[in-house]
Amino acid sequence: VTGASFVVFNGALKSSSGFLAKSSIVEDGLMVQITRETMEGLRQALRDKKDFRITCGQVDTGDVKEYVDICWVENEEKTNEG
Repeated sequence: VTGASFVVFNGALKSSSGFLAKSSIVEDGLMVQITRETMEGLRQALRDKKDFRITCGQVDTGDVKEYVDICWVENEEKTNEG
């Protein structure tokens, strides 16, 4: 589990890179490199207020070690008041 001050989603990862997605720590935040298709799914999930999981790692290995989970919490209306 990683706490971060900000998250950057970069939708420029090429399918030919051999990765499903990549995550890395940048200063005190998290950068997640994803494919265009995953970015479209993420955008739709955010619009629909649905949880979304991004699987990070290489395409051809069964040993996936990282996930980036976007989870909606109760009372999100009060989260950013003011």
